[in-house]
Amino acid sequence: MRLDTVRAAFDRRLDPARAAPLAVGFSGGGDSLFLLKAVLDWARPLGRPVLALVVDHGLQADSARWTADAVAKARALGAQARALTWIGAKPTSGVPAAARRARHALLASAARAAGAEVLLLGHTASDLAEGAAMRSEGSTVSDPREWAPSPVWPEGREVFLLRPLLALGREEIRSALEADGEIWLDDPANDDLRYARARARAAGVDEVEAQESLRRAPPAFVIDTAGAIRLPRDVAASHLAAALLCAAGTQRPPRGERLQRLVQRIRTGETFAATLAGARVEAGEDVLVCRDAGETARGGLAPLALRPGETGVWDGRWEVTAGTRPLTINALKGSASVLSPSQRAGLLAFPAPARPALPLLSLAGTEPWCPALDGPEFAVDGGGRARLLVLGRFEAAIGLHDQESVT
Repeated sequence: MRLDTVRAAFDRRLDPARAAPLAVGFSGGGDSLFLLKAVLDWARPLGRPVLALVVDHGLQADSARWTADAVAKARALGAQARALTWIGAKPTSGVPAAARRARHALLASAARAAGAEVLLLGHTASDLAEGAAMRSEGSTVSDPREWAPSPVWPEGREVFLLRPLLALGREEIRSALEADGEIWLDDPANDDLRYARARARAAGVDEVEAQESLRRAPPAFVIDTAGAIRLPRDVAASHLAAALLCAAGTQRPPRGERLQRLVQRIRTGETFAATLAGARVEAGEDVLVCRDAGETARGGLAPLALRPGETGVWDGRWEVTAGTRPLTINALKGSASVLSPSQRAGLLAFPAPARPALPLLSLAGTEPWCPALDGPEFAVDGGGRARLLVLGRFEAAIGLHDQESVT
């Protein structure tokens, strides 16, 4: 049993001096049970709490009972445990993708609320093999990586995923559990051949080894307090995709031919402006990537109203917490005249394409103002605050954070 690879992943990625809890996605299945026990074995001597998060998708008749059993099992092992429920109408098609998105959102939100920066998941070498088989059927499912930012936004902000079991196969894990006298839940959805993963599993695909993707060195970049990103002309396609995603505050990165065509135009030295995936790109001496103020089809730049003490994310780029009074955030587009003379003058420091998509905060009893002019983080009257999310998100997306932060 290659337990040394699991321990090595913990030692490499986690900070033993931290007191923050470690969150574990726990279903009661064999993989997550093995993972939870391994995390507890590593964390106990360090005095770190472990929080098991159990998601009830509500897609099976017995899901509530399974969830309760999983919570009880986690607590019996010595972990804290919480049940999370996917509430609302379920889609009639694309259920696996929708359930995956809902699960990640619930897990990330609960982890962040508990003060956990790291969420551990039990993906294995068997999952890697099944993913390869699914892609051969035309699926777009991607391979899980050992360390990666949460794939959901904004729920997953500042939450990282750690998958320490990618070198272990499912049968190897179950053999170890049986040796310990453990029993686990087998979700019947894993045998439902309507789903691509179940078909891949039933086919008995050969396991593959986890391959860490080769990453180009991070580009030289600058991000201003408007959230506009400047990149060199020789930027890698993956880094440009991350910049588009982060500057636009969106969740799904651009891929395929449109991204490649944009990269090719940039590398020719052409001077041009273009839009893609909610972002505006201006190529001159360097490449400016900012929010496209004209792109509102997906609900971007919509107003956000916050009650006193409430926290929200505006346009995927700014996290704002109201103080003792309610406030509203709108796009600055068409409203620069309401700013004070000093703030209007300050706008000139930002690239013209980035200005219309800046946030405009309105608070009862004060004149509206633009927080970007005060820096990436500042206090809001009455005990609130606002902070730009673009920089930290971009750094995470290009791999500058590869372990739990040391604080």
